[in-house]
Amino acid sequence: MSILYFLGLNVLGHLAFVGSRMTTALFALQLGASPFTVGVLMALFAALPMLLSVSTGRLIDRIGPRQPLLAAFAALVCGASLPFLFPHVGTLYFSSTLLGIGFMYVHIGMNSIIGAHGGPERRAMNFAWLAIGFSLSGSAGPLVAGYAIEGLGHAAAFLVLACFPALALVVLWQRKQPLPRPERHAVAAGEHRLLDLFRVPGLRHTFIVSGMLATGWDLYSFLMPIYGASIGLAPATIGVIMATFAIATFVVRLAMPLLMRRARQWLIIAASMALAGSGYLLFPLVSSAALLTAISFMLGLGLGCAQPVIMALLYDASPPGRQGEAVGVRTTMINASQTFIPVVSGALSAALGMTPVFWLLAISLLGGAWFANQQVK
Repeated sequence: MSILYFLGLNVLGHLAFVGSRMTTALFALQLGASPFTVGVLMALFAALPMLLSVSTGRLIDRIGPRQPLLAAFAALVCGASLPFLFPHVGTLYFSSTLLGIGFMYVHIGMNSIIGAHGGPERRAMNFAWLAIGFSLSGSAGPLVAGYAIEGLGHAAAFLVLACFPALALVVLWQRKQPLPRPERHAVAAGEHRLLDLFRVPGLRHTFIVSGMLATGWDLYSFLMPIYGASIGLAPATIGVIMATFAIATFVVRLAMPLLMRRARQWLIIAASMALAGSGYLLFPLVSSAALLTAISFMLGLGLGCAQPVIMALLYDASPPGRQGEAVGVRTTMINASQTFIPVVSGALSAALGMTPVFWLLAISLLGGAWFANQQVK
């Protein structure tokens, strides 16, 4: 039951974050922003987390996850409330930044808790449960946002989303028991070099494929609202399509215990990237909601099965006492791609259309599938 408690907290924070990303993109377009401006706003969700993730991981390794998580849920509440109070494009720049920082702390803190919950023999399954929780909130976030926009308007939808981290904040504040954390391990100053993590082959290879998969995952959140709006889809329809992506991640993660017993971890990652790359090749060739829903489901199956495998590999390969720091490095790499790639993608979309962006992403993922296949032993 205790792991369900932590999964519930993560779902509440992630739902608000995912819903706010979609709502920010659609609200900015409704206010007259260009695709390039939307790209900048999406990048701001990751800009400061890109710079702060490693130090955040070290902080959580040192003091534990409770206080950082309390601050994180408070930041999510504030970030989601600002566009309701001040419904202007300028406000979205501040809210995107605050939401990104808040969820960065939730992401690193929850991964630290889940990795430390139970023994090493349960670690891969615990991360599989966390991934299933991400799928639930990832599907609920766009649905809540889409129907809230249609029923209440863009600004009020943000207030609805703010209620979820507010509930998480209250629930965590009332908990008196200490939160799980990795065993503390004293690290001498000379041993605490960031580059040492990249010298561990298992970590280095995991960082590479993790960054590629995260790019495929997060660019979907940026590209789908813009592409859907460009072909005239309603916000609720866009929300349903994006929810289908998340439902697919939920379905495939239910099968993860069987996959982990029957297939090698790197083979799972290679198949994941190949399927996702194929989906992005098809995406700009269709414009019907039904076909986009089917391709989104395909993308969800591909991208959804790799995350629990990657997190288990990352935690197992990390030096003692530096698990949070390793997660912080991964988060920095993910946020770097989220910061720069949406801006570049927005500029390319404005200049050349969206097809080249989809196909460049497809080529990257298919190349990553080849790299992951080389790691299969």
